Amino acid sequence: MAESRTILIAGAGIGGLTAALALADRGFRVVVLEQAVQLEPTGAGLQLSPNAARVLIGLGAAERLAAVAVAPDAVRVRNAAGRDLARIPIGRSPTRYGAPYWVAHRGDLHGVLLDLVRARPDITLTLGARVDEYAVHANGVTVATAGPSVAGEFAGLALIGADGVWSRVRARLFDDGPALPAGRTAWRALLPADRVEPEHRAPTVNLWLGRGAHLVHYPVRAGALINLVAIAADDEIVTGWSAPGDGAEVLRRFPAHQWAAPARDLLARPERWLRWSLYDRRPGRRWGRGPVTLLGDAVHPMLPFMAQGAAMAIEDAAVLADALARRPWDAPGALREYEGRRRDRTAAVQRTARRNDRVYHLGQPAALLRDLAMRTVLGGETVLARHDWLYAWRPPPSFDPAPPVQAEE
Repeated sequence: MAESRTILIAGAGIGGLTAALALADRGFRVVVLEQAVQLEPTGAGLQLSPNAARVLIGLGAAERLAAVAVAPDAVRVRNAAGRDLARIPIGRSPTRYGAPYWVAHRGDLHGVLLDLVRARPDITLTLGARVDEYAVHANGVTVATAGPSVAGEFAGLALIGADGVWSRVRARLFDDGPALPAGRTAWRALLPADRVEPEHRAPTVNLWLGRGAHLVHYPVRAGALINLVAIAADDEIVTGWSAPGDGAEVLRRFPAHQWAAPARDLLARPERWLRWSLYDRRPGRRWGRGPVTLLGDAVHPMLPFMAQGAAMAIEDAAVLADALARRPWDAPGALREYEGRRRDRTAAVQRTARRNDRVYHLGQPAALLRDLAMRTVLGGETVLARHDWLYAWRPPPSFDPAPPVQAEE
């Protein structure tokens, strides 16, 4: 295929691989440059709401994902004392939104995307290739890479920076500094399902809200493992995604005088925790310049309190591929169109995640008012309806052949 139909992608994470598949489906040759010399199934659980699941289904991942994911029936919300506040019926997603709500191990999703990428002759995945510099010219962009296994140059019509929160492409594009620590740490662990009570093995996303901290747990890997995420205020900055965590420290963040025994009992069980600091960045008007743009965490890292980090990168990939497919002769114009179509939506999700940060972690007496409102005024049905704007998003028609489904009354 001609070089003018080649797209370069920096980063082989979920956003980068999704973009590669979407672009290849639309007739582009794709070169994915990944600085890691080996791709590991890192991370823990993630949530794939219908807006993201719809794109993945459109890329042919439905059967493989359904085999490893779990489709939860609800989100069960409790306060730290263990009192039920709401039950959000996300199990209705296929009829309400036209696509399932899945929870999965990040490594399983990444593995599905990686298998699909490696089966495509029009996608080249190059490991050990760190994007160091790029130069824009009349025919597109040339990237210079360095690394333990690959050092060279790659040319293409456009460069997509899908290289995460510490994006080197972003640093080259804009001198706006790194993403900022959010003052919170996430501790993550996986437990074999046979080591927990049947209640915790149920296909439910469990959300516990407490002062300055919250806990999420749900089954992944087709129900074989239980994913735990404990998030608490913490000013210590940990770099990377695989720093070891201390179980005793986790329990200190969830003290017995505030947290119900079932929550603390679950937190006491993992033998191994991983920890990483959360980062945030204010929405910006600039996402790219010329034939270069950004995608996912490289441009809009977001707090996890809407469970939309991966979903927004997946949405980005669909819109990006659609824009380039419709204007392949004008890559800069197509990229500006993509950015314009994504900017307001991703900013709205970032803002909502920040608001949830405040709501989740209220202390008394504000938490009492929150709990009362959730139990008596809102309820699970109302909370779900408030997510219609998010979950009912539809990608370009080529990803989503099914007609829109009317939301339930």
